[in-house]
Amino acid sequence: MNGPLRKIALAVLVLFGLLMVNVNYIQVVKAEEYRDDPRNARVLIRQFDRERGPIVVGTGSGQQALASSRETDDRLRYLRTYPGGELYAHATGYSSLVYGTTGLERTEDRLLSGESDEFFVRRLSDYVTGREPEGGRVAVTLLPRAQQAAFDLLGNRRGAVVALDPRTGAILAMVSKPSYDPARLSSHDPAGIRAAYERLSQDRTRPLRNRAIDETYPPGSTFKVITAAAALSQGTVADPETRVASPDTLLLPQTSRPLPNFGGGRCGDGKTTTLADAMRISCNTAFAQLALDVGQDALREQAEAFGFGDDKLVVPLNTATSVFPDDLNPPGLGQSGIGQFEVRATPLQMAMVAAGVANRGEVMEPYLVREVQAADLSVLRTAEPKVYKRAVSEKVAGQLAAMMELVVADGSGVRAQIPGVRVAGKTGTAQTGGGRAPHAWFIGFAPVDDPRVAVAVIVEEGGGGGDEATGGRVAAPLGGEVMQAVLGR
Repeated sequence: MNGPLRKIALAVLVLFGLLMVNVNYIQVVKAEEYRDDPRNARVLIRQFDRERGPIVVGTGSGQQALASSRETDDRLRYLRTYPGGELYAHATGYSSLVYGTTGLERTEDRLLSGESDEFFVRRLSDYVTGREPEGGRVAVTLLPRAQQAAFDLLGNRRGAVVALDPRTGAILAMVSKPSYDPARLSSHDPAGIRAAYERLSQDRTRPLRNRAIDETYPPGSTFKVITAAAALSQGTVADPETRVASPDTLLLPQTSRPLPNFGGGRCGDGKTTTLADAMRISCNTAFAQLALDVGQDALREQAEAFGFGDDKLVVPLNTATSVFPDDLNPPGLGQSGIGQFEVRATPLQMAMVAAGVANRGEVMEPYLVREVQAADLSVLRTAEPKVYKRAVSEKVAGQLAAMMELVVADGSGVRAQIPGVRVAGKTGTAQTGGGRAPHAWFIGFAPVDDPRVAVAVIVEEGGGGGDEATGGRVAAPLGGEVMQAVLGR
Protein backbone atom coordinates (compact mmCIF):
# COMPACT_ATOMS: atom_id res chain seq x y z
CA MET A 1 0.00 0.00 0.00
CA ASN A 2 1.46 3.37 -1.02
CA GLY A 3 1.83 6.32 1.31
CA PRO A 4 -1.27 8.34 0.26
CA LEU A 5 -3.57 5.33 0.67
CA ARG A 6 -2.14 4.63 4.12
CA LYS A 7 -2.82 8.24 5.15
CA ILE A 8 -6.40 8.06 3.87
CA ALA A 9 -6.98 4.74 5.65
CA LEU A 10 -5.54 6.16 8.88
CA ALA A 11 -7.75 9.26 8.60
CA VAL A 12 -10.84 7.09 8.05
CA LEU A 13 -9.96 4.97 11.07
CA VAL A 14 -9.50 8.10 13.20
CA LEU A 15 -12.88 9.42 12.03
CA PHE A 16 -14.57 6.10 12.81
CA GLY A 17 -12.90 6.14 16.20
CA LEU A 18 -14.13 9.68 16.90
CA LEU A 19 -17.61 8.68 15.76
CA MET A 20 -17.65 5.73 18.19
CA VAL A 21 -16.41 7.95 21.02
CA ASN A 22 -19.13 10.51 20.24
CA VAL A 23 -21.86 7.86 20.11
CA ASN A 24 -20.78 6.44 23.46
CA TYR A 25 -20.50 9.94 24.92
CA ILE A 26 -24.06 10.76 23.87
CA GLN A 27 -25.56 7.40 24.88
CA VAL A 28 -23.72 7.00 28.18
CA VAL A 29 -22.33 10.28 29.51
CA LYS A 30 -25.05 12.62 28.21
CA ALA A 31 -27.94 10.15 28.35
CA GLU A 32 -29.38 11.37 31.65
CA GLU A 33 -29.12 15.04 30.64
CA TYR A 34 -30.94 14.44 27.35
CA ARG A 35 -33.52 12.23 29.02
CA ASP A 36 -34.34 14.88 31.60
CA ASP A 37 -34.34 17.76 29.12
CA PRO A 38 -37.87 19.27 29.19
CA ARG A 39 -37.68 19.73 25.39
CA ASN A 40 -37.43 15.97 24.81
CA ALA A 41 -40.89 15.30 23.34
CA ARG A 42 -40.36 11.53 23.17
CA VAL A 43 -39.80 11.36 26.89
CA LEU A 44 -42.80 13.59 27.57
CA ILE A 45 -45.10 11.46 25.41
CA ARG A 46 -43.92 8.32 27.21
CA GLN A 47 -44.58 10.02 30.54
CA PHE A 48 -48.14 10.86 29.54
CA ASP A 49 -48.70 7.23 28.58
CA ARG A 50 -48.28 6.00 32.17
CA GLU A 51 -49.90 6.97 35.44
CA ARG A 52 -47.71 9.51 37.15
CA GLY A 53 -47.65 9.37 40.95
CA PRO A 54 -49.35 12.11 42.99
CA ILE A 55 -47.88 14.92 45.03
CA VAL A 56 -49.75 14.90 48.34
CA VAL A 57 -50.06 16.93 51.50
CA GLY A 58 -51.11 15.74 54.95
CA THR A 59 -50.62 12.39 56.68
CA GLY A 60 -52.47 9.09 56.88
CA SER A 61 -56.13 9.14 55.88
CA GLY A 62 -56.01 12.94 55.82
CA GLN A 63 -53.78 13.06 52.76
CA GLN A 64 -55.02 15.14 49.84
CA ALA A 65 -53.60 15.30 46.35
CA LEU A 66 -52.01 18.51 45.13
CA ALA A 67 -51.16 16.96 41.76
CA SER A 68 -52.48 13.72 40.29
CA SER A 69 -53.14 11.93 37.01
CA ARG A 70 -56.44 10.74 35.58
CA GLU A 71 -57.02 8.44 32.62
CA THR A 72 -58.47 9.86 29.41
CA ASP A 73 -59.45 8.55 26.00
CA ASP A 74 -56.97 10.89 24.27
CA ARG A 75 -53.89 9.93 22.32
CA LEU A 76 -52.06 10.82 25.52
CA ARG A 77 -53.48 8.37 27.99
CA TYR A 78 -53.14 10.35 31.23
CA LEU A 79 -53.92 13.97 32.02
CA ARG A 80 -52.06 15.71 34.83
CA THR A 81 -54.47 17.58 37.11
CA TYR A 82 -53.83 19.99 39.98
CA PRO A 83 -56.43 19.88 42.76
CA GLY A 84 -54.07 22.10 44.76
CA GLY A 85 -54.49 24.82 42.12
CA GLU A 86 -53.03 28.27 42.73
CA LEU A 87 -52.61 27.62 46.44
CA TYR A 88 -49.78 25.13 45.88
CA ALA A 89 -48.69 26.04 42.33
CA HIS A 90 -45.19 27.23 43.17
CA ALA A 91 -44.49 24.07 45.15
CA THR A 92 -45.90 21.52 42.71
CA GLY A 93 -44.91 23.34 39.53
CA TYR A 94 -46.42 21.84 36.39
CA SER A 95 -45.86 18.93 34.00
CA SER A 96 -46.48 20.27 30.51
CA LEU A 97 -46.50 18.57 27.14
CA VAL A 98 -45.01 21.72 25.63
CA TYR A 99 -42.85 23.27 28.35
CA GLY A 100 -41.70 20.26 30.35
CA THR A 101 -41.68 20.30 34.14
CA THR A 102 -41.06 22.78 36.93
CA GLY A 103 -41.19 22.74 40.74
CA LEU A 104 -41.48 19.36 42.43
CA GLU A 105 -42.75 17.92 39.17
CA ARG A 106 -39.22 18.50 37.89
CA THR A 107 -37.02 17.80 40.91
CA GLU A 108 -38.96 14.63 41.83
CA ASP A 109 -39.66 13.58 38.25
CA ARG A 110 -37.96 10.18 38.40
CA LEU A 111 -39.84 9.27 41.56
CA LEU A 112 -43.21 10.43 40.23
CA SER A 113 -42.67 8.66 36.91
CA GLY A 114 -41.52 5.44 38.58
CA GLU A 115 -38.13 5.55 36.85
CA SER A 116 -36.08 6.10 39.99
CA ASP A 117 -33.58 3.42 41.00
CA GLU A 118 -35.64 3.05 44.18
CA PHE A 119 -38.24 1.28 42.01
CA PHE A 120 -35.81 -1.10 40.27
CA VAL A 121 -37.24 -4.28 41.83
CA ARG A 122 -40.79 -3.10 41.19
CA ARG A 123 -40.00 -2.32 37.53
CA LEU A 124 -38.44 -5.75 37.10
CA SER A 125 -41.56 -7.34 38.58
CA ASP A 126 -43.81 -5.24 36.33
CA TYR A 127 -41.82 -6.37 33.28
CA VAL A 128 -42.12 -10.05 34.20
CA THR A 129 -45.82 -9.93 35.14
CA GLY A 130 -46.91 -7.49 32.44
CA ARG A 131 -48.31 -5.16 35.08
CA GLU A 132 -48.43 -1.46 34.20
CA PRO A 133 -45.71 0.56 35.91
CA GLU A 134 -46.83 3.16 38.44
CA GLY A 135 -45.11 6.22 39.77
CA GLY A 136 -44.31 6.92 43.40
CA ARG A 137 -45.99 9.38 45.75
CA VAL A 138 -44.26 12.49 47.05
CA ALA A 139 -45.57 13.81 50.38
CA VAL A 140 -44.70 17.42 51.17
CA THR A 141 -44.10 19.09 54.51
CA LEU A 142 -46.57 21.95 53.95
CA LEU A 143 -49.24 22.45 56.60
CA PRO A 144 -52.56 23.12 54.80
CA ARG A 145 -53.98 25.54 57.37
CA ALA A 146 -50.77 27.60 57.37
CA GLN A 147 -50.53 27.56 53.58
CA GLN A 148 -54.15 28.68 53.26
CA ALA A 149 -53.73 31.42 55.86
CA ALA A 150 -50.64 32.83 54.15
CA PHE A 151 -52.33 32.70 50.73
CA ASP A 152 -55.50 34.42 51.96
CA LEU A 153 -53.69 37.06 54.00
CA LEU A 154 -51.51 38.19 51.11
CA GLY A 155 -54.67 38.63 49.06
CA ASN A 156 -54.05 40.55 45.84
CA ARG A 157 -50.74 41.97 47.01
CA ARG A 158 -47.43 40.90 45.52
CA GLY A 159 -45.17 39.15 47.98
CA ALA A 160 -44.25 35.91 49.68
CA VAL A 161 -44.52 34.03 52.96
CA VAL A 162 -42.26 31.23 54.22
CA ALA A 163 -42.86 29.38 57.48
CA LEU A 164 -40.41 26.82 58.89
CA ASP A 165 -40.35 24.43 61.79
CA PRO A 166 -37.16 25.75 63.44
CA ARG A 167 -36.54 22.40 65.15
CA THR A 168 -36.37 20.39 61.91
CA GLY A 169 -36.21 22.75 58.93
CA ALA A 170 -39.51 21.46 57.51
CA ILE A 171 -41.19 24.07 55.30
CA LEU A 172 -44.69 24.57 56.72
CA ALA A 173 -45.83 27.27 54.30
CA MET A 174 -44.41 28.58 51.04
CA VAL A 175 -46.66 31.07 49.27
CA SER A 176 -45.88 33.42 46.41
CA LYS A 177 -48.39 35.94 45.07
CA PRO A 178 -49.64 36.39 42.47
CA SER A 179 -50.00 32.73 41.61
CA TYR A 180 -51.31 30.75 38.64
CA ASP A 181 -53.25 27.59 37.81
CA PRO A 182 -50.84 24.80 36.73
CA ALA A 183 -53.69 22.96 34.99
CA ARG A 184 -53.69 25.59 32.22
CA LEU A 185 -50.17 24.51 31.30
CA SER A 186 -50.79 20.77 31.64
CA SER A 187 -53.67 20.13 29.28
CA HIS A 188 -53.47 18.01 26.11
CA ASP A 189 -54.06 21.08 23.92
CA PRO A 190 -50.67 22.44 22.77
CA ALA A 191 -52.18 25.61 21.31
CA GLY A 192 -54.05 26.33 24.54
CA ILE A 193 -50.92 25.65 26.59
CA ARG A 194 -48.87 28.08 24.49
CA ALA A 195 -51.52 30.77 24.74
CA ALA A 196 -51.75 30.38 28.52
CA TYR A 197 -47.98 30.43 28.93
CA GLU A 198 -47.69 33.50 26.74
CA ARG A 199 -50.16 35.37 28.94
CA LEU A 200 -48.44 34.30 32.15
CA SER A 201 -44.89 34.97 30.95
CA GLN A 202 -45.79 38.46 29.71
CA ASP A 203 -47.70 39.40 32.85
CA ARG A 204 -45.76 42.22 34.55
CA THR A 205 -46.60 40.79 37.98
CA ARG A 206 -44.64 37.60 37.08
CA PRO A 207 -47.03 34.98 38.49
CA LEU A 208 -44.76 32.13 37.36
CA ARG A 209 -41.98 33.41 39.64
CA ASN A 210 -41.68 31.73 43.04
CA ARG A 211 -40.90 34.83 45.06
CA ALA A 212 -40.38 32.76 48.22
CA ILE A 213 -37.15 31.18 46.96
CA ASP A 214 -36.36 32.57 43.48
CA GLU A 215 -36.43 36.30 44.21
CA THR A 216 -34.00 38.34 46.30
CA TYR A 217 -34.87 41.65 47.95
CA PRO A 218 -33.14 44.21 50.16
CA PRO A 219 -34.00 42.83 53.61
CA GLY A 220 -34.06 46.25 55.27
CA SER A 221 -34.15 46.31 59.05
CA THR A 222 -34.72 42.54 59.38
CA PHE A 223 -30.97 42.34 58.66
CA LYS A 224 -30.32 44.15 61.95
CA VAL A 225 -30.71 40.75 63.65
CA ILE A 226 -27.55 39.65 61.81
CA THR A 227 -25.72 42.87 62.63
CA ALA A 228 -26.60 42.44 66.30
CA ALA A 229 -25.51 38.78 66.13
CA ALA A 230 -22.11 39.81 64.76
CA ALA A 231 -21.66 42.52 67.39
CA LEU A 232 -22.53 40.18 70.26
CA SER A 233 -20.54 37.24 68.89
CA GLN A 234 -17.28 39.13 68.48
CA GLY A 235 -17.68 41.19 71.66
CA THR A 236 -18.16 44.60 70.04
CA VAL A 237 -21.02 44.89 72.56
CA ALA A 238 -21.07 42.87 75.76
CA ASP A 239 -24.80 42.26 76.06
CA PRO A 240 -28.20 43.72 75.09
CA GLU A 241 -27.95 46.33 77.86
CA THR A 242 -24.70 47.76 76.52
CA ARG A 243 -25.15 51.35 75.40
CA VAL A 244 -24.34 52.05 71.76
CA ALA A 245 -24.07 55.26 69.77
CA SER A 246 -27.46 56.38 68.43
CA PRO A 247 -27.31 59.94 67.11
CA ASP A 248 -30.36 61.48 65.47
CA THR A 249 -28.42 61.41 62.21
CA LEU A 250 -25.18 59.63 61.34
CA LEU A 251 -22.70 61.10 58.90
CA LEU A 252 -21.16 58.01 57.33
CA PRO A 253 -17.45 58.27 56.45
CA GLN A 254 -16.68 59.71 52.99
CA THR A 255 -20.18 61.17 52.66
CA SER A 256 -21.84 64.52 53.12
CA ARG A 257 -25.43 63.29 53.40
CA PRO A 258 -26.45 62.19 56.92
CA LEU A 259 -28.21 58.87 57.51
CA PRO A 260 -31.43 59.51 59.49
CA ASN A 261 -33.59 57.26 61.61
CA PHE A 262 -36.92 56.21 60.15
CA GLY A 263 -39.28 59.18 60.05
CA GLY A 264 -36.62 61.40 61.62
CA GLY A 265 -37.14 59.67 64.96
CA ARG A 266 -34.89 59.75 68.01
CA CYS A 267 -33.25 56.74 69.67
CA GLY A 268 -32.65 56.99 73.41
CA ASP A 269 -31.41 60.43 74.36
CA GLY A 270 -30.23 61.18 70.83
CA LYS A 271 -26.68 60.20 71.70
CA THR A 272 -26.73 56.64 73.05
CA THR A 273 -29.21 53.89 73.78
CA THR A 274 -29.03 50.21 74.73
CA LEU A 275 -28.65 47.61 72.01
CA ALA A 276 -31.97 46.09 73.13
CA ASP A 277 -33.80 49.39 72.76
CA ALA A 278 -32.13 50.05 69.40
CA MET A 279 -33.53 46.71 68.23
CA ARG A 280 -36.96 47.36 69.75
CA ILE A 281 -37.50 50.61 67.86
CA SER A 282 -35.28 49.67 64.88
CA CYS A 283 -32.72 52.46 65.20
CA ASN A 284 -30.91 53.00 61.89
CA THR A 285 -28.03 55.11 63.17
CA ALA A 286 -27.17 52.64 65.94
CA PHE A 287 -26.97 49.65 63.61
CA ALA A 288 -25.14 51.51 60.84
CA GLN A 289 -22.50 52.53 63.39
CA LEU A 290 -22.39 48.96 64.75
CA ALA A 291 -21.67 47.68 61.23
CA LEU A 292 -18.74 50.10 60.99
CA ASP A 293 -17.48 48.97 64.41
CA VAL A 294 -17.84 45.27 63.63
CA GLY A 295 -16.21 45.53 60.21
CA GLN A 296 -17.23 44.03 56.90
CA ASP A 297 -15.36 40.73 57.26
CA ALA A 298 -17.03 39.84 60.56
CA LEU A 299 -20.43 41.00 59.30
CA ARG A 300 -20.08 38.98 56.11
CA GLU A 301 -18.99 35.88 58.07
CA GLN A 302 -22.05 36.25 60.30
CA ALA A 303 -24.38 36.58 57.30
CA GLU A 304 -22.80 33.51 55.70
CA ALA A 305 -23.26 31.58 58.95
CA PHE A 306 -27.00 32.03 58.47
CA GLY A 307 -26.82 30.99 54.78
CA PHE A 308 -25.95 34.07 52.75
CA GLY A 309 -23.69 33.30 49.80
CA ASP A 310 -24.73 29.64 49.54
CA ASP A 311 -25.40 28.99 45.85
CA LYS A 312 -26.03 25.28 46.36
CA LEU A 313 -29.02 25.38 48.72
CA VAL A 314 -31.86 23.16 47.45
CA VAL A 315 -35.09 22.25 49.24
CA PRO A 316 -35.15 20.25 46.79
CA LEU A 317 -36.23 23.18 44.58
CA ASN A 318 -33.30 25.35 43.60
CA THR A 319 -33.06 28.63 45.46
CA ALA A 320 -31.62 32.03 44.56
CA THR A 321 -28.44 33.02 46.37
CA SER A 322 -28.76 35.62 49.11
CA VAL A 323 -25.93 38.14 48.93
CA PHE A 324 -23.81 40.18 51.31
CA PRO A 325 -21.58 42.33 49.05
CA ASP A 326 -17.78 42.19 48.81
CA ASP A 327 -15.25 45.02 48.97
CA LEU A 328 -17.46 47.51 50.77
CA ASN A 329 -16.38 51.09 51.33
CA PRO A 330 -17.40 52.67 54.67
CA PRO A 331 -20.68 54.18 53.41
CA GLY A 332 -21.65 50.88 51.81
CA LEU A 333 -20.80 49.00 55.02
CA GLY A 334 -22.94 51.32 57.12
CA GLN A 335 -25.88 50.94 54.73
CA SER A 336 -25.37 47.17 54.61
CA GLY A 337 -25.64 47.00 58.40
CA ILE A 338 -29.27 48.07 58.10
CA GLY A 339 -30.02 45.72 55.18
CA GLN A 340 -29.71 48.25 52.38
CA PHE A 341 -27.08 49.05 49.71
CA GLU A 342 -26.43 45.78 47.81
CA VAL A 343 -27.58 43.29 50.47
CA ARG A 344 -30.14 40.90 48.96
CA ALA A 345 -32.05 38.02 50.55
CA THR A 346 -34.80 35.58 49.67
CA PRO A 347 -37.78 35.24 52.02
CA LEU A 348 -36.59 31.68 52.68
CA GLN A 349 -33.20 33.02 53.79
CA MET A 350 -34.76 35.47 56.25
CA ALA A 351 -37.01 32.71 57.61
CA MET A 352 -33.79 30.72 58.18
CA VAL A 353 -32.38 33.66 60.16
CA ALA A 354 -35.44 33.70 62.44
CA ALA A 355 -35.38 29.90 62.72
CA GLY A 356 -31.68 29.87 63.64
CA VAL A 357 -32.25 32.29 66.49
CA ALA A 358 -35.29 30.28 67.62
CA ASN A 359 -33.35 27.01 67.55
CA ARG A 360 -30.67 28.19 69.98
CA GLY A 361 -28.27 29.23 67.25
CA GLU A 362 -28.49 26.18 65.00
CA VAL A 363 -29.99 26.62 61.54
CA MET A 364 -31.59 23.42 60.28
CA GLU A 365 -31.48 22.52 56.60
CA PRO A 366 -34.83 23.51 55.05
CA TYR A 367 -36.74 20.81 53.17
CA LEU A 368 -40.07 20.47 51.36
CA VAL A 369 -40.38 16.69 50.83
CA ARG A 370 -41.44 14.84 53.98
CA GLU A 371 -41.73 11.33 52.61
CA VAL A 372 -41.52 9.28 49.43
CA GLN A 373 -43.94 6.37 49.05
CA ALA A 374 -44.44 3.57 46.56
CA ALA A 375 -47.79 3.24 44.79
CA ASP A 376 -48.94 0.79 47.49
CA LEU A 377 -48.22 3.51 50.13
CA SER A 378 -45.21 1.68 51.55
CA VAL A 379 -42.61 4.20 52.72
CA LEU A 380 -39.43 4.29 50.67
CA ARG A 381 -37.75 7.25 52.31
CA THR A 382 -38.47 9.71 55.11
CA ALA A 383 -36.73 13.06 55.50
CA GLU A 384 -34.23 13.24 58.34
CA PRO A 385 -33.63 16.70 59.86
CA LYS A 386 -30.04 17.90 59.40
CA VAL A 387 -28.11 20.76 60.94
CA TYR A 388 -27.27 23.23 58.19
CA LYS A 389 -24.97 25.55 60.15
CA ARG A 390 -24.41 26.86 63.64
CA ALA A 391 -24.98 30.56 63.16
CA VAL A 392 -24.38 31.79 66.73
CA SER A 393 -23.78 30.37 70.19
CA GLU A 394 -26.68 29.41 72.43
CA LYS A 395 -25.91 32.44 74.60
CA VAL A 396 -26.05 34.88 71.70
CA ALA A 397 -29.19 33.23 70.32
CA GLY A 398 -30.86 33.72 73.70
CA GLN A 399 -29.84 37.39 73.74
CA LEU A 400 -31.20 37.92 70.22
CA ALA A 401 -34.44 36.15 71.10
CA ALA A 402 -34.93 38.36 74.15
CA MET A 403 -34.43 41.51 72.08
CA MET A 404 -36.73 40.27 69.32
CA GLU A 405 -39.39 39.53 71.93
CA LEU A 406 -39.24 43.19 73.00
CA VAL A 407 -39.86 44.21 69.37
CA VAL A 408 -43.22 42.43 69.41
CA ALA A 409 -44.12 43.14 73.03
CA ASP A 410 -43.55 46.88 72.92
CA GLY A 411 -41.82 47.94 69.72
CA SER A 412 -42.18 48.14 65.97
CA GLY A 413 -43.70 44.62 65.75
CA VAL A 414 -46.65 44.87 68.15
CA ARG A 415 -49.10 43.93 65.40
CA ALA A 416 -47.58 40.41 65.33
CA GLN A 417 -48.76 39.65 68.85
CA ILE A 418 -50.70 36.42 69.50
CA PRO A 419 -52.89 36.36 72.63
CA GLY A 420 -51.40 34.10 75.26
CA VAL A 421 -48.23 33.38 73.24
CA ARG A 422 -44.77 34.90 73.59
CA VAL A 423 -43.72 36.07 70.12
CA ALA A 424 -40.32 37.33 68.92
CA GLY A 425 -39.83 39.25 65.71
CA LYS A 426 -38.20 42.00 63.70
CA THR A 427 -39.80 44.38 61.24
CA GLY A 428 -38.22 45.82 58.13
CA THR A 429 -39.09 48.63 55.74
CA ALA A 430 -36.66 48.26 52.84
CA GLN A 431 -36.07 51.17 50.49
CA THR A 432 -36.25 50.14 46.83
CA GLY A 433 -35.26 53.30 44.94
CA GLY A 434 -36.67 54.54 41.67
CA GLY A 435 -39.47 56.42 43.41
CA ARG A 436 -41.16 53.18 44.43
CA ALA A 437 -42.65 52.55 47.86
CA PRO A 438 -40.54 50.44 50.29
CA HIS A 439 -40.98 46.71 50.74
CA ALA A 440 -42.62 45.69 54.03
CA TRP A 441 -40.89 42.84 55.92
CA PHE A 442 -41.43 40.83 59.07
CA ILE A 443 -39.49 37.87 60.46
CA GLY A 444 -40.25 36.11 63.73
CA PHE A 445 -40.91 32.96 65.69
CA ALA A 446 -43.20 31.57 68.41
CA PRO A 447 -43.58 30.56 71.14
CA VAL A 448 -40.36 32.11 72.44
CA ASP A 449 -40.03 29.52 75.23
CA ASP A 450 -40.68 26.53 72.91
CA PRO A 451 -40.38 27.63 69.27
CA ARG A 452 -42.51 25.65 66.81
CA VAL A 453 -42.68 28.06 63.89
CA ALA A 454 -40.45 30.69 62.31
CA VAL A 455 -41.74 32.93 59.57
CA ALA A 456 -40.67 35.51 56.99
CA VAL A 457 -43.14 37.79 55.22
CA ILE A 458 -42.51 40.31 52.46
CA VAL A 459 -45.12 42.52 50.85
CA GLU A 460 -43.64 44.17 47.78
CA GLU A 461 -43.81 47.96 47.78
CA GLY A 462 -45.96 47.81 50.88
CA GLY A 463 -48.91 46.34 49.00
CA GLY A 464 -49.85 49.74 47.55
CA GLY A 465 -49.94 51.52 50.89
CA GLY A 466 -47.31 54.10 49.93
CA ASP A 467 -44.66 55.34 52.33
CA GLU A 468 -46.94 54.64 55.31
CA ALA A 469 -46.85 50.90 54.55
CA THR A 470 -44.09 49.89 56.96
CA GLY A 471 -43.08 46.39 57.96
CA GLY A 472 -44.76 46.92 61.31
CA ARG A 473 -48.06 48.03 59.79
CA VAL A 474 -48.29 45.65 56.82
CA ALA A 475 -46.10 42.56 57.24
CA ALA A 476 -46.14 42.04 61.02
CA PRO A 477 -49.90 41.27 61.20
CA LEU A 478 -49.49 38.67 58.43
CA GLY A 479 -46.59 37.07 60.25
CA GLY A 480 -48.57 36.86 63.47
CA GLU A 481 -51.58 35.31 61.74
CA VAL A 482 -49.51 32.70 59.91
CA MET A 483 -47.72 31.70 63.13
CA GLN A 484 -51.08 31.50 64.87
CA ALA A 485 -52.35 29.19 62.10
CA VAL A 486 -49.36 26.88 62.56
CA LEU A 487 -49.91 26.80 66.31
CA GLY A 488 -53.60 26.02 65.75
CA ARG A 489 -54.82 28.87 67.90
